Amino acid sequence: MTNYDEIDFSPLLALADDEVITHSRVRDVRLPSGKVLALITLDNGRDHTRPNTLGPATMAELGETLEGLKRRAAAGEIQAVGITGKQYILAAGADLSDISRVGSKDNARLVAQLGHKVLGSLSELGVPSFAFVNGLALGGGLEIALNADYRTVDASAAAIALPEVFLGLIPGWGGAYLLPNLIGIENALEVVISNPLKQNRMLRPQQAYELGIMDAIFPPANYLEDSLRWADGVLGGTVTVTRRNEPGKIERLTKWPIAVKVARGMLESKIGTVPKAPYVALELLDKAKSGTKAEGFAREDDALVELVTGDQFAASMYAFDLVQKRAKRPVGAPDKSLARPVAKVGIIGAGLMASQFALLFLRRLQVPVVITDIDQARVDKGLAYIDEEIAKLQAKGRLDADGANRLRALIHGTTDKSEYADCDFVIEAVFEEVGVKQEVFAELEPLIAEDAILATNTSSLSVEEIGAKLKHPERLVGFHFFNPVAVMPLIEIVKTPHTADAALATAFTVAKGLGKNAVLTADAPGFVVNRLLAKVMGEAARAVYEGTPVADVEKAFAPLGLPMGPFQLIDLVGWKVAAHVQDTMADAFPERFYANENLHVLAELADVVEKDKGGRVTGFTKAAEKAIKPAVGRTPVPAAEILRRVQDGLAQEMRVMLDEGVVPEVQDIDLCLILGAGWPFIDGGASPYLDREGASERAFGDTFHHPPIRGIGGANV
Repeated sequence: MTNYDEIDFSPLLALADDEVITHSRVRDVRLPSGKVLALITLDNGRDHTRPNTLGPATMAELGETLEGLKRRAAAGEIQAVGITGKQYILAAGADLSDISRVGSKDNARLVAQLGHKVLGSLSELGVPSFAFVNGLALGGGLEIALNADYRTVDASAAAIALPEVFLGLIPGWGGAYLLPNLIGIENALEVVISNPLKQNRMLRPQQAYELGIMDAIFPPANYLEDSLRWADGVLGGTVTVTRRNEPGKIERLTKWPIAVKVARGMLESKIGTVPKAPYVALELLDKAKSGTKAEGFAREDDALVELVTGDQFAASMYAFDLVQKRAKRPVGAPDKSLARPVAKVGIIGAGLMASQFALLFLRRLQVPVVITDIDQARVDKGLAYIDEEIAKLQAKGRLDADGANRLRALIHGTTDKSEYADCDFVIEAVFEEVGVKQEVFAELEPLIAEDAILATNTSSLSVEEIGAKLKHPERLVGFHFFNPVAVMPLIEIVKTPHTADAALATAFTVAKGLGKNAVLTADAPGFVVNRLLAKVMGEAARAVYEGTPVADVEKAFAPLGLPMGPFQLIDLVGWKVAAHVQDTMADAFPERFYANENLHVLAELADVVEKDKGGRVTGFTKAAEKAIKPAVGRTPVPAAEILRRVQDGLAQEMRVMLDEGVVPEVQDIDLCLILGAGWPFIDGGASPYLDREGASERAFGDTFHHPPIRGIGGANV
C-alpha cells in the first residue's frame, strides 16, 4: 500500500500560487471534566459568501497542524482534537479550479494522495478526533468529518453532501470507502450516486443524522458549546455512541452485492452507460465491502486520476463555470436600473401552464396575480389547481398556514380583462398560434398602463410577428419558460428589433426574482433550445421513416449522453407540440430541418409509444404502427450513421446560430441546453462534445473552442 508520508507533494504546491488559503487556527479548550481539546477552526478570512475550500496549500497547512497536534497528544498535553469551520461553513470541498489545472496524471494523483494523507491522519492522532459540522459541508468538507472518529452537526447547517458524481468525479478523499462502512451500502448509494444525479440533491442536517453520518445533532443557538460538552461525555464514558450500521452490524455477503446490482440496473435504465463517474463510484462502493482502509484509499487514488484527467471532467468544469458564473451575469442584459417596478402581475389564460406561472409568480414575487380565461369555468379550474398546489406545499412543510393564506389572498381569477389595468407585467399563455396571440394582445393593449410590459411565452413563433399589431411593440418581450415550470431553471428572454431596454431590463429583473437564469436571444425561429431539440427530433423521425425501428433509433442516440432519447422527449413535451415545432423549423429552414406529416398523425393518438419500467421507449404502439405504416421505408439506417447525422447537424446549426447572432457566443448555447433541456455536464452542453467527436470539423471545418476542451492528453480516458 502507498506510504503517503514518503511522497513529495511540492509539484502540486507549486500550482497553488493564487489559492485563497483556508487556514487551520488552533486553540485549546478546557472541557468541563478538565480535559483539553485542541480545536481547529478552518477559516479563509472571507465572509460566508466565499466558503472555505481545500486547495493544496490549505491541505498542506492542515497536515502540518495535525502533525503538531499528534506530537502534543503523545506528550499528554491534549486529550482530544476537534475540527470545525468559520461561521456557517465547515468547507465546500476541494478547490475545483485547482483540480482542473493539475496539468498531468502525476499531479492528479498527488491531489488524491494529499487528501488521503491529511484527512486520513484525523483517525491516527493517538487521541479521539471530533468533527463539529457547524455549517455547509460538501465533498471534501464532509470527508473531513468522515475521517474523524466522531461527528456532530448543527441543525441549521445549510447543506451536507458528496456531490462529486454530479461533476464527473468520485468522493476521492475517503468518502467512497468510509461512508458505506459507516451507514451501509443502500444509504451510501443514495448519498454518493442517487442524490447527485437528482439535480445535485443535498442532505439536511436531520437527514444526515438519521442516516447515521452524524452521531449527534444540536440546535444552532449553543451548537459548539453543546458539541464540546457532548465530546467531553464521550471522552469520559458518560456518553455512549451507538451506530446502527457499525462494521460488525453491516450485512455484506448478500445485501451488499444485491444493492449494487440493483443500482447498476437503475443507472443503465436512467442515464445509459456514457457517464463514467457514476459507474466508477459504484465500483468503489462495491469493493468497499471488504479490504482495509489503505486499500480503499488506494482505489480512490487510481479512480480520481482517471476521472480528473478525462474529457468528461474537463467538459464538466466548463459547464460548471457556465452555470456558476455566466448564468449569474447574463450577456446583453440592460442596466437593471432601467427596469420597471412590478407590483402586480397579469397572466392571460388559466390552463395548466398559466396556472404554473401564477403559482411561481405568487411564491417568488409575493405580489398580486390575476388570471383570466374565456369563461369562468376555466378560470375556476385554474384557481382550484393553484389552491391544491399551495395545500401540497403546506402539507410538505414548505409553507406555514400564514404563508399559504397570504398566497391565496394574492391570487384572483376573472373573465373581466379590465382588471389588467393596474398590472405592471402581463404574460400570455394561450394557444401557440400567431393569430390567437395577436388577437389577445390587441384586446389587452388599450386596457393596460402605457409603461406596462407585455410578455409572450411562445416556444418558437416570431415575437416580432406576435407584436406586429401593437401600437407600442417596444413593450413586448419573449419570456419563454420550460416545463416543468417550477423545476427548469432557464428562461429564454427574446428581443425583437423594437424591444425597448426598459422592457428587457424588467424581464431580466423579473426572471431573477423568480429564481430563474435568463439568457438573451434574438427573435429567431425556435430561439435556442427548441431549435436544437428540433434538430435532434427531426433526425430521429427521419431515421424511423426511412425504416429504422424506434428502439434502434433510441439506442443510436445513446452516445450523446442526453437525459432521455428523442422519442421519450417527444412523448414528454407532447406530440402536438413537437409537430408544431418541427413545422416551424422546417418552414423557416427547409434545407436543414426535417418534418413529416406523420408527426401530426401520431399526435392525434392517445398512446404513441411503449416504454420499459425505466421509462425508456421500446417502440411504437400497435395503433401508431398502423397509422404510419404506409409511409415508412424499408431501409434501416445504421446506428453510426444516425449518430453522425445528429452530431453534424447540431454542429452545423450551432455554427449558423452564432453567425446569425441568435446569441453572442457558443457558451450561451451550451448554457441554454444545460439549463433548459438538461443536457449533461459531461458534454459541456454540446460544443465540447461536438468538438472532441470531430463533428465541428466535419460540419464547418473548425472547432467551437480553441483549443478544444479536452482532458489531459486529449484522449477519452
